[in-house]
Amino acid sequence: MFRLNQQPALIRHSKRIPPAITLALSFMIIIILGSVALWLPFSHYGHLSWLDAFFTATSATCVTGLIVVDTGEKFTLVGQWITILLVQIGGLGIMTFSVFFSYLFYGRLSIKSRNMIEHSLGIKGMPKLGHMLLFIVVGTFVFELIGALIMSVRFHHYFDWPRAIYLGVYHAISAFCNAGFCLFSNSFMDYQSDWVLNLVLLALIVLGGIGFWVLFDLRNFFIHNRGFRALSMHSRLVISTTLILIVTGFILIFLFEYSNTLAELSGPSKVLAALFQSITTRTAGFNSLNISTLTNSTLFLMLLLMMIGASPGSCGGGIKTTTSAVLFGIILSRIRDQRQIRLQNRGIPEMVVSKSIGIIAFWLLAVTVVILILLFTEHPGGLHDRSRVLFLQVLFESFSAMGTVGLSMGLTPVLSQVGKLCIIFLMFFGRVGPLSIAIAIATKKASRIRYAEDNLLVG
Repeated sequence: MFRLNQQPALIRHSKRIPPAITLALSFMIIIILGSVALWLPFSHYGHLSWLDAFFTATSATCVTGLIVVDTGEKFTLVGQWITILLVQIGGLGIMTFSVFFSYLFYGRLSIKSRNMIEHSLGIKGMPKLGHMLLFIVVGTFVFELIGALIMSVRFHHYFDWPRAIYLGVYHAISAFCNAGFCLFSNSFMDYQSDWVLNLVLLALIVLGGIGFWVLFDLRNFFIHNRGFRALSMHSRLVISTTLILIVTGFILIFLFEYSNTLAELSGPSKVLAALFQSITTRTAGFNSLNISTLTNSTLFLMLLLMMIGASPGSCGGGIKTTTSAVLFGIILSRIRDQRQIRLQNRGIPEMVVSKSIGIIAFWLLAVTVVILILLFTEHPGGLHDRSRVLFLQVLFESFSAMGTVGLSMGLTPVLSQVGKLCIIFLMFFGRVGPLSIAIAIATKKASRIRYAEDNLLVG
C-alpha cells in the first residue's frame, strides 16, 4: 500500500550515502541522461559523436557554457530545449527539485531531506527551510519570466514574434542560471550596443549569482523596510564583495581595452561593453567583446575573476566571493598580527577558514594538473611562438571550465579527445567539487590528537 510518509528514491537511498557523494551522483545521472538525449538523431543535425554529446551535456548541467559544436547551428529545436532544460536543472540542482516536489506533496521536510537541501545550497540551521525552498523555485521562474518577457519584446526589433519569444526564453534561463549557453555563434557581440538586452542579461546574471540565501534575505529586508545593517553578515559581505568586483573589473577592462577592442565603439557603448564583460566574466560566460583579441592584461584579470566566480548557494561556480573575502581576511589579519580572522567587525569561525583554504587548495590543484596534461596532449609540435599562444589558451580555457564560466579563446572546439575529457572533468569538478569539499570538511569530526611541535623555517 502507498504510504504518505514515503520519500523519493533519490532521498531515500541518500540515507546510506554521504551528502557529498549524493550531490556528485545526482549531477552525474543528469549528465548521462542528457548525453543520451542529445546523442539521439532527433536532437542534432548530421553526425554528433558520443563524446561531443557528453561534453555538451556536462557543460549545460554544470552551467558552464563551453561548447565543442555550435548550439544554434548543430542542434535541432528539440536538442536546444534539452540543453536549456539541463541548464535549468543544473542551475538549481537536482536535489532542490527533488526535495521541492517532496515538500509540495507531503507538506513537510524530513530530517534527511532538510539535511540534503542544506548541504546542496550551503545553508545551515534555517528554521523555515521549506518556505525558502518555495521561494527559490518560484522566485527563479518569476525572475526568468520577467527577463524573458522584456527580452522577447526587444528581440522583436530583430526577429519575428515566434523567434523573438524563443530567444527571450532561452537566454533568460541561461542568464539567470549563469550558464552562458547562447544561440548566436558570436554570443552577444552583435548586440554590444543594445542597452535593453545587455542590462536585462546583466540583471539576471547578478540575481542568479549572488545566492538564494541573499535573495531571500533581501526579500525580508524590503518587506520589513529595515536598514542595510539588518541584513545577515553573509548577505552584507556577498553584496559588498560583488559590488567591489563589478566596479573594479569594469574600470580595469575599460582602461585595458580603451584603445583596443573598445576603440571603435561610441562612449556609451564603451561603458556598456566593459560593464557587460566585467559581470559576465565571473561566471556567466556571455561575451560582447572578441575574447581572442583582448589584451594580455585583460585576459589575466579575467583569469582572476573567473577563479573567484559567483556566491555560495547560487547557480554560479568559482571558489565563491565569500571564500575570496575570507582569503583577504586571512592575509589582512596576518599583516596586522591578529590571531582571529576578522571581516566586517566580526570574527570568522575556524571551520569557515578551513573550508576556504581547502576549497582554494583543491581548486588550484585540479586546474594545475589539467593544465599540465593539456599542454602535453595539445602541443602543436611546431613553432615556438605557436606553443606560447597555446599556453595562454590552455590557461584561459582551464580557468573558464573550472570556474564554470564558459568564455573561450577558441581552443575548446579543436581539442583532442583527451583534451575534451580533461575539460569535462574540470567542468564537473568546478560545479560540485568546491561544495563537496566544503561538505566533507564540515561533516568531518576534528581530531583531538595533538603532536609535539617543532620549529620549521619558511619564507
